[in-house]
Amino acid sequence: MPSKIFGVDLRLPQPQNERPGKTTSSATNSPASSRRGLKLGSSDKKNKERSLSKDRKIGPSQLSPSIQPKSVKLGMYMESPPTLFIGAPSQSSGVLMSGRLQVTPNVPEATLNSVTMYLECTTTTKRPVSDRCRECQTQINDLYEWHFFTQPKTFKAQNGMQELPFSHLIPGHLPATTHGQIGSLDYSLHVKAKAADGQEIEFRRELKFQRALLPGNEKNSVRIFPPTTLALHVTLPSVIHPIGEFPIQCRMTGITTQKGNDTARWRLRKLLWRIEEFESMVSPACSKHASKVGGEGKGISHENTREVGMDELKQGWKTDFDGEGSIEGEFNAAIDASAKPQCDVNAQNGLRISHTLIIELVIAEEWATGKKPGAATPTGAARVLRTQFNLNVTERAGMGLSWDDEQPPMYEDVPVSPPHYQGEHTTMTDYEGDDLHEDVEHLVLTP
Repeated sequence: MPSKIFGVDLRLPQPQNERPGKTTSSATNSPASSRRGLKLGSSDKKNKERSLSKDRKIGPSQLSPSIQPKSVKLGMYMESPPTLFIGAPSQSSGVLMSGRLQVTPNVPEATLNSVTMYLECTTTTKRPVSDRCRECQTQINDLYEWHFFTQPKTFKAQNGMQELPFSHLIPGHLPATTHGQIGSLDYSLHVKAKAADGQEIEFRRELKFQRALLPGNEKNSVRIFPPTTLALHVTLPSVIHPIGEFPIQCRMTGITTQKGNDTARWRLRKLLWRIEEFESMVSPACSKHASKVGGEGKGISHENTREVGMDELKQGWKTDFDGEGSIEGEFNAAIDASAKPQCDVNAQNGLRISHTLIIELVIAEEWATGKKPGAATPTGAARVLRTQFNLNVTERAGMGLSWDDEQPPMYEDVPVSPPHYQGEHTTMTDYEGDDLHEDVEHLVLTP
């Protein structure tokens, strides 16, 4: 499927204070989903016409009294809270979205032939195959569409604003809204109304989709650094968030080696940690520029790596040289919010973002004799131990309840009411009359 034409130029300038990072590009096959997207039953022609309508600009020379004002004004009121997927894409049950489309007539009577609303997913790459081609830069896919009525409907000004309700279950496998360094993923509700006099009225509401992974047990990892006997034990939380600190527990063992009466040992001089954000995306080529990448269905793969948090520690740990020896410490790490970090995402259109925690330990060797173990002499040997761990960066889950866990009880689940309480002065007997409804007025309570 060819890419759609997005009517406005979404090429963003490079940030002025962008952190230094590594960037690579290579030609690759564009995944089929980047061309098909997640569209449900919409045609290329219809999407192209709808996209072209957003490219109409009115210049100063065109502003004249002869321009007919819009017959209706469109608005929207969202009833549901912001969309937050709970759990991984393969496990999330989605989110219920509901709202009301508001139609306000600007004339005594306004007749609309149709009102159609589309749930759009817009994928934008900042490094397209062709810089001046909007089809290479932006792809628009329809996820769902609403048709509010099939026959012309008249809205009268005397009735005021009228509302058209809508709702939909957003699938849980959709990627969250992302604004990366080389690509972005956005969602919106695009309303298009056609009036009887030929006017076309449009309205757009941006949506923000987020994903939250529920926290689990802490992750314990062990790293061994041959040819030494050093081993690093690290404890990390299962998930972290773009805002806020998280604790890291480290314990290094095997720092002491006995050689007769003498002892060779390692002392930790400095600890450095940093968090890197790795982003990759495939920029698909449109049919006009497919020859630049080797044919249809191919694109250019871009990668970008940047630091979103780092610190250097020279103290804050305890050292014990008895036995095999150990070094223990705990420190807090955090992602720099000013770097505008993104959560982890793995979209079918080729956009992927992941995070890695890198820890570097600078250790120096010392030599202590058996007579004076407290007076160690540096040998001049030093090492830099480097290791890394994968991090799951996600939004906060809040209460962590999805829509299917909040549903009220079904009718069959409600017990018979009111219940009967047995007691020594209470008895229950069956009615032996013909019709209880006719005889209820003549019934009396007997002691």
